[in-house]
Amino acid sequence: MFSASILLQILACAIYNNWWPMLSALMYVLVPMPCLFFGGGSTQFLTSRDGGGWMDAAKFLTGASAVGSVAIPIILRHAGLIGTGAMFIEFTSFFIFVCTVLCFHRASLDDEW
Repeated sequence: MFSASILLQILACAIYNNWWPMLSALMYVLVPMPCLFFGGGSTQFLTSRDGGGWMDAAKFLTGASAVGSVAIPIILRHAGLIGTGAMFIEFTSFFIFVCTVLCFHRASLDDEW
């Protein structure tokens, strides 16, 4: 599923001969970074209510990165840098990416060692 998401990212750029949509792919790299740095590499802290300063910062940064993933194509479309079709391909790519992350999160919750 992740490969399909990246393929749609590349297609959104290649079909319209405009590489501005690849800017939102940068956010796909930034979204898991708070989990890696502050959450110990696990996604389980995202659904817990308890935490502290660093865990709350990781939740905030993850949310801000996720909002940025949706906002970048909208901003680029509003500025006239990309077309409407590329924006919708970006949204489809983001939807597939989110489904991939949710499947990974669900699988990691079920995997009790």
